[in-house]
Amino acid sequence: MAAGFLSDPPEGEGAERLFAADRDDPGYVMALTRVWAHAPEVEAAWEAFTVAAATAGGLSLRQKGIVVSALAGALGDAYCSLAWGTRLAAASSDGTAAAVLAGDDGGLDERERVLAAWVRRVARDPNGTTAEDVERLRAAGFGDRAILGVTAYVGARMAFSAVNDALGAAPDAALAAAAPPAVRAAVRYGRAPGE
Repeated sequence: MAAGFLSDPPEGEGAERLFAADRDDPGYVMALTRVWAHAPEVEAAWEAFTVAAATAGGLSLRQKGIVVSALAGALGDAYCSLAWGTRLAAASSDGTAAAVLAGDDGGLDERERVLAAWVRRVARDPNGTTAEDVERLRAAGFGDRAILGVTAYVGARMAFSAVNDALGAAPDAALAAAAPPAVRAAVRYGRAPGE
């Protein structure tokens, strides 16, 4: 299988490390991994930055699911919507995950709603954010370090989506098949699942 619009990645230790990790979980080599395997050192740097940002943001797995689902829905990124919508469904419910992907945060608590609103604001118009937006995050219990961490995490995830989408990495058929039906139904945008 080709790496989106790119050719198959060259063989090497870095690429094989990425492929082996995918074979362990989810059990097959993902299309996006084939893209990033062209420069495994870039993928490793992105991963380190993303982990550091999420840690600074104090994000739980559920919160990461909310962040990435809200972001992927806002960007129209089918790949991350299916992957993280499925994770959010496991951490909440199928309906909650589908709703967040569609921009409806009614199933979230107040802190989570503020977080999802911030994510969408950053995704759609980072120059349009205001001090009042940041104050809403503070009022919801996010300190300045966490706000920076969350925002850096959003920026890293935006970059990941942009690379995958621009280079034609279509969601894997197995990823789409494993997603809850409500999540699949909510993803009416982006690239269609590949083979």
